[in-house]
Amino acid sequence: MRSTSLYSSETPRGWLTWGVLAPILLILFVAIPTVAGSKVLQYFDLADVDWKPIGMAGWVAFLVIPFAATGLIVLAWVRWVERRSLASIGLTRPGGSALFLRGLGVGVVTSFVVVAAIWIAGGYEADGYGKAFASPTALMNIAVLLLCFIVQAGVEEIIFRGWLMSVLARKFNVIVAVAGTCIVFAALHFGRQTPWLDVVLTLLFSLFTCCWALKAGSIWGVMGWHAGWNWLLGVGFEVPVTGFDTNVPALLVKLVPQVTAGSHFLNGGAQGPEGSLLCGLFFIIAIAWLFLRSPSTASIAK
Repeated sequence: MRSTSLYSSETPRGWLTWGVLAPILLILFVAIPTVAGSKVLQYFDLADVDWKPIGMAGWVAFLVIPFAATGLIVLAWVRWVERRSLASIGLTRPGGSALFLRGLGVGVVTSFVVVAAIWIAGGYEADGYGKAFASPTALMNIAVLLLCFIVQAGVEEIIFRGWLMSVLARKFNVIVAVAGTCIVFAALHFGRQTPWLDVVLTLLFSLFTCCWALKAGSIWGVMGWHAGWNWLLGVGFEVPVTGFDTNVPALLVKLVPQVTAGSHFLNGGAQGPEGSLLCGLFFIIAIAWLFLRSPSTASIAK
């Protein structure tokens, strides 16, 4: 299969890294700011020994410092080394802000639908509604977290579905680009004690976002979706988002996981809703819908 340009047909005026080197470069782009940022957070008691954020200041620092640094590194690489435009990594114009806001809304809605499905299926029980509205401080923190998740999710989409996937597509083909992006994304979310189901669901998450970016011909919409998804999971229900607790009162409803035999397959256990089989079912359905409806994603099978 021949190589292709995903978002822009322009020819890079600088050096486009070798295809096999791109995943290694991305890991370095992520690892260096993450490790350095975590050390800084631990020094100022904003993160614990497991690198998990402490308090709201810790969450802001955790979501902004390493991710913003990684984003700036990748954007500088695109601008000064590869010498290509932001449109070539999916930040196309015009209409980016409208696509982002639409994606943000879809992310909030789909996050709510998945959690509601787990709740209806018996994975959660309600324990109070809208508790955040009793505290102006909590509402302010929730608003701040939205901005922080926009930074975190936006950077992840720029570096994975934007930069890495576009480089691999130019050097190889779309199938290799999608597969390589999903594998690297899952690897960077992998820990020594990560259950196999979480790995599979992370791969599905990445495959869904890859298909969205290919369908849209840009990453603006999926950036918004990723931010809205993470934000509502983190603040809406007092459940973990990717295994982390934001420790803010529930914006919508406090949900308590039911602890029974096999319940972790339904509610995701310590991982939160993203570790649920129902979440996996949502991604499978969404991937199939995108694949069947999109000429861009349909070309993957050629």
